[in-house]
Amino acid sequence: MNEASDGQLLRDWREGRETAAFTALVHRHQDALLRQARGLLGAGSVYEDVVQEVFLKLAREGLILTSEASGDPDAERRQLLGWLHTVTRNACMDAIRSETRRKRREQDAASPDRAEGGLRLVEADDTRSVVERELQKLPVDQRDVLVLRLLADRSYREIAEITGKKIGTVGWLISEGLKRLSAQLAPLLAMDGAPVHGLAAATQPLTGRNTGLSGQDRAQGGLA
Repeated sequence: MNEASDGQLLRDWREGRETAAFTALVHRHQDALLRQARGLLGAGSVYEDVVQEVFLKLAREGLILTSEASGDPDAERRQLLGWLHTVTRNACMDAIRSETRRKRREQDAASPDRAEGGLRLVEADDTRSVVERELQKLPVDQRDVLVLRLLADRSYREIAEITGKKIGTVGWLISEGLKRLSAQLAPLLAMDGAPVHGLAAATQPLTGRNTGLSGQDRAQGGLA
């Protein structure tokens, strides 16, 4: 008996709410999504919950295949996988940003300087919010490496492993992304009255690590 295609399983779920069809989709693709989410979020994190949310989104919203893909099992699979991996990546990036904000709130609450430096801290929080918002306007490849670097505090080597890019490419994307991000931020921060010379600090990893390549990373550089 031939195995049902992804397209057929999607149609069975969308049109008849056949639980067996959706279960088959989950079993077929969950391992790849778990590997992707664990790579982005790390072991011991919420990566399993993220993947569960991705499948819940598929169950709620469904996915209508394009007419070009419908009926071609390989094309159906490519389209579904593209949707699943994109939603998983976006969900992971949202989880990273949420965790970063949570840690920052905890650090601010525990800071003894909070009471006497309230205005300065509010301004810093506002700047970080602007940075996070402007990150979303970058090209996807630049945005993803910067989120991993600035928000998840991943090393260049870790980012290279997660994205499948060479360390040199990661460094180039981060450099280009920071240039574009700085250009986007300069007029916004100046308009809000924040000092433009604070851009460098604003675009450093929010946990405090420097964005530069280590000597070993530079030695292993190269573009992919």
